[in-house]
Amino acid sequence: MTPVEPPRPENFWSSLDAPAREALLRGGRVRSYPTGAHLLLQGERPDQVLIIQNGWAKVAVGDLEGREVVIAVRGPGELVGETGLLNDSPRTATLTALHAVAALSVTRARFAAFLNDHPQAWPLIYKTASRRLAQSDGRIVALGSLDGAARLARLLLTLAEESGTPDEGGVRLPPLSQEELGSCVDASRETVARALREWRQKALIRTRWRKIVLLEPDGLRSLLEEA
Repeated sequence: MTPVEPPRPENFWSSLDAPAREALLRGGRVRSYPTGAHLLLQGERPDQVLIIQNGWAKVAVGDLEGREVVIAVRGPGELVGETGLLNDSPRTATLTALHAVAALSVTRARFAAFLNDHPQAWPLIYKTASRRLAQSDGRIVALGSLDGAARLARLLLTLAEESGTPDEGGVRLPPLSQEELGSCVDASRETVARALREWRQKALIRTRWRKIVLLEPDGLRSLLEEA
């Protein structure tokens, strides 16, 4: 079995120094959100930023036909909601808890004061924005050049690299349903189910309800090379 590299530890929270983290903890408060709760709502006026402490949340937008399109997943240590707040513009997406989530909430005024007192946080915000823009660009390219199964393989590799956690010889991915995975890659649930079944039979992944563990990333990379 090909060894699976551990996920990257870098995120907004872990990249801050201790005084900056302490300042945010003093200025904010931890909120708990049950499964399915909205942390942020598309179209609302921004009044806070959140830093996820525990759990996973999906970022989704509503299309012209009223369907939910999942565009990203956010997990522990990630800063969310900063774009609308810094631009003073309505939120462009909804953030929903995939299971129980704890997040540090910091109001607009206190986050502005934090940035004034800790300007070294600005490069981390720019880095976060740049990384997310690159992810968005990559998703657009994949939609135009890969079939549904290949797009799904690319998504699983990305989730493992950026958001995975070690799990019995593999990397456990955030708990997205088959419908949510399909929404991420613009593929039907049937396409997702068929691909996951095939990869499970080849021992590339291990699955249970809302649980995917990536065992053989090289196998999925080979699929992408052949696509």
